[in-house]
Amino acid sequence: MTISRRKAIYLSGSTLAGLSIGALKPETLRAATPRQEDWPDQLVERPRREGFPVDLPLEPDGSAPEHDASAAGPITPPLMWRSEWRQTPDVAGHEDMAIRIDTRGLGRLGGTLRFSDLEALPQVSRTFLMQCGAPNPRGIVTWGGVRFSDFAEMLGLHPGVHYCRFDAVDGHYVDEDMTTLTHPQVMLAWMMNGEPITPDHGAPLRLVIPFRYGNRSIKAISGMTFSTPALPARG
Repeated sequence: MTISRRKAIYLSGSTLAGLSIGALKPETLRAATPRQEDWPDQLVERPRREGFPVDLPLEPDGSAPEHDASAAGPITPPLMWRSEWRQTPDVAGHEDMAIRIDTRGLGRLGGTLRFSDLEALPQVSRTFLMQCGAPNPRGIVTWGGVRFSDFAEMLGLHPGVHYCRFDAVDGHYVDEDMTTLTHPQVMLAWMMNGEPITPDHGAPLRLVIPFRYGNRSIKAISGMTFSTPALPARG
Protein backbone atom coordinates (compact mmCIF):
# COMPACT_ATOMS: atom_id res chain seq x y z
CA MET A 1 0.00 0.00 0.00
CA THR A 2 1.34 3.46 -0.89
CA ILE A 3 1.07 6.30 1.64
CA SER A 4 1.68 9.83 0.42
CA ARG A 5 3.99 12.08 2.40
CA ARG A 6 1.07 14.39 3.19
CA LYS A 7 -0.98 11.56 4.70
CA ALA A 8 2.02 10.23 6.59
CA ILE A 9 2.24 13.49 8.51
CA TYR A 10 -1.20 12.85 9.99
CA LEU A 11 -0.87 9.16 10.74
CA SER A 12 0.87 7.86 13.84
CA GLY A 13 3.75 5.44 13.58
CA SER A 14 1.64 2.64 15.00
CA THR A 15 -1.09 3.22 12.43
CA LEU A 16 1.43 3.18 9.60
CA ALA A 17 2.85 -0.10 10.85
CA GLY A 18 -0.58 -1.66 10.97
CA LEU A 19 -1.42 -0.55 7.43
CA SER A 20 1.91 -1.76 6.06
CA ILE A 21 1.30 -5.35 7.19
CA GLY A 22 -2.41 -5.31 6.49
CA ALA A 23 -3.35 -5.50 10.17
CA LEU A 24 -5.43 -2.35 9.82
CA LYS A 25 -7.59 -1.67 6.81
CA PRO A 26 -8.89 1.86 6.13
CA GLU A 27 -12.51 0.77 6.71
CA THR A 28 -11.53 -0.84 10.03
CA LEU A 29 -9.77 2.34 11.12
CA ARG A 30 -12.83 4.45 10.28
CA ALA A 31 -15.13 2.11 12.19
CA ALA A 32 -12.91 2.28 15.28
CA THR A 33 -12.99 6.06 15.38
CA PRO A 34 -15.63 7.22 17.89
CA ARG A 35 -18.32 9.35 16.32
CA GLN A 36 -18.34 12.87 17.64
CA GLU A 37 -21.32 15.17 17.87
CA ASP A 38 -21.49 17.51 14.93
CA TRP A 39 -20.59 21.03 16.00
CA PRO A 40 -23.44 23.45 15.19
CA ASP A 41 -22.73 26.04 12.50
CA GLN A 42 -24.68 28.67 14.42
CA LEU A 43 -25.31 29.70 18.03
CA VAL A 44 -27.81 27.38 19.70
CA GLU A 45 -29.34 27.02 23.16
CA ARG A 46 -27.24 24.89 25.50
CA PRO A 47 -28.27 23.58 28.94
CA ARG A 48 -26.29 24.96 31.85
CA ARG A 49 -24.01 22.48 33.58
CA GLU A 50 -26.02 21.21 36.54
CA GLY A 51 -24.72 22.25 39.94
CA PHE A 52 -21.68 24.14 38.62
CA PRO A 53 -20.77 26.86 39.00
CA VAL A 54 -22.76 27.99 41.99
CA ASP A 55 -23.81 31.61 42.10
CA LEU A 56 -21.61 33.99 44.06
CA PRO A 57 -23.62 36.24 46.41
CA LEU A 58 -22.20 39.64 45.44
CA GLU A 59 -23.22 43.21 46.15
CA PRO A 60 -24.70 45.29 43.30
CA ASP A 61 -21.30 46.91 42.71
CA GLY A 62 -19.64 43.50 42.30
CA SER A 63 -17.87 43.47 45.66
CA ALA A 64 -18.19 40.69 48.22
CA PRO A 65 -20.54 41.09 51.20
CA GLU A 66 -18.70 41.31 54.51
CA HIS A 67 -19.72 39.11 57.43
CA ASP A 68 -19.47 39.53 61.16
CA ALA A 69 -16.38 37.83 62.58
CA SER A 70 -18.67 35.73 64.82
CA ALA A 71 -19.81 33.85 61.69
CA ALA A 72 -16.27 32.70 60.83
CA GLY A 73 -15.41 29.02 60.80
CA PRO A 74 -13.62 26.29 58.83
CA ILE A 75 -13.57 25.75 55.08
CA THR A 76 -15.30 22.49 54.21
CA PRO A 77 -13.25 19.86 52.33
CA PRO A 78 -12.08 18.63 49.91
CA LEU A 79 -9.13 21.02 49.62
CA MET A 80 -7.72 20.98 46.11
CA TRP A 81 -3.99 21.05 45.34
CA ARG A 82 -2.13 20.51 42.06
CA SER A 83 0.55 18.39 43.73
CA GLU A 84 0.83 14.60 43.32
CA TRP A 85 -2.18 12.78 44.79
CA ARG A 86 -3.64 16.21 45.66
CA GLN A 87 -1.59 16.20 48.84
CA THR A 88 -0.75 19.37 50.77
CA PRO A 89 2.81 20.35 49.79
CA ASP A 90 5.58 21.01 52.26
CA VAL A 91 5.68 24.74 53.00
CA ALA A 92 7.32 27.12 55.45
CA GLY A 93 5.48 29.16 58.06
CA HIS A 94 4.89 32.83 57.37
CA GLU A 95 7.81 33.82 59.63
CA ASP A 96 10.15 31.93 57.27
CA MET A 97 8.56 33.02 53.99
CA ALA A 98 10.88 33.77 51.08
CA ILE A 99 8.78 34.74 48.04
CA ARG A 100 10.38 35.72 44.74
CA ILE A 101 9.20 39.15 43.54
CA ASP A 102 10.08 39.97 39.93
CA THR A 103 9.07 43.47 38.87
CA ARG A 104 10.94 43.13 35.55
CA GLY A 105 12.40 46.62 35.82
CA LEU A 106 8.91 48.08 36.34
CA GLY A 107 9.11 48.75 40.07
CA ARG A 108 11.29 50.37 42.67
CA LEU A 109 11.68 47.13 44.66
CA GLY A 110 12.21 43.52 43.66
CA GLY A 111 13.95 40.43 45.00
CA THR A 112 12.85 38.23 47.90
CA LEU A 113 9.82 39.15 50.00
CA ARG A 114 10.19 38.44 53.72
CA PHE A 115 7.54 38.58 56.43
CA SER A 116 9.20 41.64 57.94
CA ASP A 117 8.39 43.53 54.72
CA LEU A 118 4.69 42.83 55.14
CA GLU A 119 4.75 43.61 58.87
CA ALA A 120 5.68 47.19 57.99
CA LEU A 121 2.38 47.68 56.12
CA PRO A 122 -1.04 48.48 57.65
CA GLN A 123 -2.62 45.19 58.73
CA VAL A 124 -6.29 44.43 58.14
CA SER A 125 -8.76 41.76 59.19
CA ARG A 126 -11.82 41.05 57.04
CA THR A 127 -14.49 38.32 57.07
CA PHE A 128 -15.66 36.95 53.73
CA LEU A 129 -17.25 33.86 52.22
CA MET A 130 -14.74 31.65 50.39
CA GLN A 131 -16.68 29.78 47.71
CA CYS A 132 -15.42 27.26 45.17
CA GLY A 133 -17.16 26.98 41.80
CA ALA A 134 -18.70 23.73 43.06
CA PRO A 135 -20.93 23.66 46.18
CA ASN A 136 -17.87 22.60 48.23
CA PRO A 137 -15.43 23.67 49.53
CA ARG A 138 -16.84 26.79 51.07
CA GLY A 139 -16.77 28.67 54.35
CA ILE A 140 -16.98 32.08 55.98
CA VAL A 141 -13.45 32.99 57.06
CA THR A 142 -11.79 35.89 58.86
CA TRP A 143 -8.56 36.62 57.00
CA GLY A 144 -5.70 38.65 58.42
CA GLY A 145 -2.97 40.29 56.39
CA VAL A 146 -2.44 43.36 54.24
CA ARG A 147 -4.25 44.95 51.32
CA PHE A 148 -2.65 44.07 48.01
CA SER A 149 -2.91 47.72 47.02
CA ASP A 150 -0.64 48.69 49.94
CA PHE A 151 1.83 45.98 48.95
CA ALA A 152 1.84 47.16 45.32
CA GLU A 153 2.43 50.73 46.46
CA MET A 154 5.37 49.56 48.58
CA LEU A 155 6.93 48.00 45.46
CA GLY A 156 6.66 51.32 43.64
CA LEU A 157 5.21 49.79 40.48
CA HIS A 158 5.09 51.76 37.24
CA PRO A 159 1.51 52.76 36.25
CA GLY A 160 1.95 50.73 33.06
CA VAL A 161 2.06 47.43 34.99
CA HIS A 162 -1.19 45.69 34.09
CA TYR A 163 -0.83 42.10 35.36
CA CYS A 164 0.68 39.98 38.07
CA ARG A 165 1.36 36.26 37.77
CA PHE A 166 1.22 34.36 41.05
CA ASP A 167 3.09 31.06 41.27
CA ALA A 168 2.37 28.50 44.00
CA VAL A 169 4.53 25.76 45.47
CA ASP A 170 2.31 23.06 43.91
CA GLY A 171 2.87 24.35 40.36
CA HIS A 172 -0.47 26.17 40.12
CA TYR A 173 -0.44 29.72 38.82
CA VAL A 174 -2.94 32.48 38.14
CA ASP A 175 -2.73 35.77 36.26
CA GLU A 176 -4.68 38.73 37.61
CA ASP A 177 -5.06 42.25 36.30
CA MET A 178 -3.95 45.11 38.51
CA THR A 179 -7.42 46.69 38.54
CA THR A 180 -8.74 43.58 40.28
CA LEU A 181 -5.75 43.25 42.59
CA THR A 182 -5.88 46.83 43.83
CA HIS A 183 -9.57 46.56 44.79
CA PRO A 184 -9.76 47.43 48.51
CA GLN A 185 -11.10 43.96 49.43
CA VAL A 186 -8.17 42.03 47.93
CA MET A 187 -5.61 40.82 50.47
CA LEU A 188 -2.35 39.00 50.95
CA ALA A 189 -3.20 36.91 54.02
CA TRP A 190 -1.16 34.88 56.49
CA MET A 191 -3.81 34.65 59.25
CA MET A 192 -7.05 32.63 59.22
CA ASN A 193 -9.63 32.93 61.98
CA GLY A 194 -7.08 34.46 64.34
CA GLU A 195 -4.39 31.81 63.79
CA PRO A 196 -1.52 31.50 61.29
CA ILE A 197 -2.74 29.89 58.08
CA THR A 198 -1.93 26.19 58.11
CA PRO A 199 -0.25 24.42 55.17
CA ASP A 200 -3.63 22.93 54.19
CA HIS A 201 -5.05 26.41 53.62
CA GLY A 202 -2.09 28.05 51.92
CA ALA A 203 0.80 28.91 54.24
CA PRO A 204 2.97 30.88 54.21
CA LEU A 205 0.97 33.47 52.23
CA ARG A 206 -2.13 33.36 50.08
CA LEU A 207 -4.11 35.71 47.92
CA VAL A 208 -7.72 36.47 48.91
CA ILE A 209 -10.08 37.81 46.23
CA PRO A 210 -13.47 37.46 47.93
CA PHE A 211 -15.55 38.48 44.91
CA ARG A 212 -14.10 35.66 42.76
CA TYR A 213 -14.32 31.88 43.05
CA GLY A 214 -11.88 30.34 45.49
CA ASN A 215 -9.46 28.96 42.90
CA ARG A 216 -8.48 32.55 42.09
CA SER A 217 -7.37 33.04 45.71
CA ILE A 218 -4.16 31.13 45.07
CA LYS A 219 -2.57 29.35 48.05
CA ALA A 220 1.05 28.96 49.14
CA ILE A 221 2.47 31.73 46.96
CA SER A 222 6.08 31.12 45.93
CA GLY A 223 6.54 33.97 43.48
CA MET A 224 4.98 37.03 41.86
CA THR A 225 5.90 38.44 38.45
CA PHE A 226 4.60 41.82 37.37
CA SER A 227 4.24 42.48 33.68
CA THR A 228 2.75 44.47 30.85
CA PRO A 229 1.34 42.97 28.71
CA ALA A 230 0.35 39.57 30.14
CA LEU A 231 2.94 36.81 30.41
CA PRO A 232 2.90 33.79 28.05
CA ALA A 233 0.65 30.87 28.96
CA ARG A 234 2.23 27.76 30.44
CA GLY A 235 1.64 24.23 29.28
